[in-house]
Amino acid sequence: MKQLKKLAIAASLAAALAGGLAAPQAFAQAKEQYFPILVYRTGAYAPNGVPWANGFIDYLKLVNAKGGINGVKISFEECETGYATDRGVECYERMKGKNGGATMFQPLSTGITFALTEKAPNDKIPIITAGYGRSESQNGAVFGWNFPLIGTYWMGADVLVQHIAKKEGGFDKLKGKKITLVYHDSPYGKEPIALLQERAKMHGFDLSLLPVAHPGVEQKATWLQIRQNKPDYVFLWGWGVMNSTALKEAQATGFPREKMYGVWWAGAEPDVKDVGEGAKGYNALAMQHGAEPNAKVVKDVLAMVHGKGQGTGPKEEVGQVLYMRGLISAMLSVEGVKKAQERYGKGKVMTGEQTRWGLENINLDQKTLDAMGFGGVMRPVQTSCLDHMGSAWARIHTWDGKKWNFTSDWYQGDEKVLRPLVMLTSGKYAEEKKIKPRTPEDCKK
Repeated sequence: MKQLKKLAIAASLAAALAGGLAAPQAFAQAKEQYFPILVYRTGAYAPNGVPWANGFIDYLKLVNAKGGINGVKISFEECETGYATDRGVECYERMKGKNGGATMFQPLSTGITFALTEKAPNDKIPIITAGYGRSESQNGAVFGWNFPLIGTYWMGADVLVQHIAKKEGGFDKLKGKKITLVYHDSPYGKEPIALLQERAKMHGFDLSLLPVAHPGVEQKATWLQIRQNKPDYVFLWGWGVMNSTALKEAQATGFPREKMYGVWWAGAEPDVKDVGEGAKGYNALAMQHGAEPNAKVVKDVLAMVHGKGQGTGPKEEVGQVLYMRGLISAMLSVEGVKKAQERYGKGKVMTGEQTRWGLENINLDQKTLDAMGFGGVMRPVQTSCLDHMGSAWARIHTWDGKKWNFTSDWYQGDEKVLRPLVMLTSGKYAEEKKIKPRTPEDCKK
């Protein structure tokens, strides 16, 4: 009997020790929300990719410094894509199942987005493409896992046409005008073409399309054509070195920079700093935000992240255009998780599928944005199961030779133009891929 008692005590002690050793590890796993981050810190597009990545990571660090997402700390990991689609897919496949499963992915590449659009529904992982990706993925009924939050390229192109129409004195004044689109010859650069062609039919302006091969350093022939054709406006859909090259060529050929308008990926500090005064007067879309050195969220990052010696990049870039875009992209991801917790349990780790519900129910009103430190930086965002963009506002900022300044009021993308194009194109995709679009009833499940 004594021997049996000793064995029982020993077994109990072993179990207790095993439980004590296992518990902290299990607890750590249960309390971490895993954010994989696709970045490009190397290659031709690194000067633009790096500040975005730094802003994204600094915001995650800020959230952790404030206690996490309702107590849930964020773990994160980078994977270098070099802006290459095949490498982006490799990163996705390697990271999607790690650490309990990916919360979401942000490809930071339209090409990678196209590839992951095919994979996300099976893996039940949201793909966030804030200001890029597939414009038709605004339709959540068809693209149930894509989230082009706060802006698509069709919306951006629509705002540019609205802006020049206002400058000219009305849409009727666009008839006979010449607009040239200089674009990166990739899925990204081709995105605005459908919208611009639609607007050209509506208003009678002449649209010319001039593709530029990757990475965009050779544009002599492009700008020779522009000099010969003498367009009234040039729209620049570039990325990386392509943007500064275009501005230098415009200067060399005498095309007025004030007649040039870039997309929001062609309107940041790396695009103009090497051109300096030569880029003065150049305009670009602001994806709601611009350079925001005085925003409260920037001051929080400087105090709680950089002030603690934990900043991801140089302190000087905090608040710059692409840094802010990365920061906002991270914020939208975090808010998706936070919203999901309201339904599935505060203080719990959310799956990709639960986060999808959160992203479909974001409601960031002005009071909430102000409290988060984004007052004056961006406008309210409200998504739904059927609208995965949530906000269609943009404005123009202009380079004065030293810094970016806002030079327009807010514009809203025209749903009368955008919605038919979104529904037509997403409908064709659904038919091609044999997708049954979700209904409002499906969304309640």
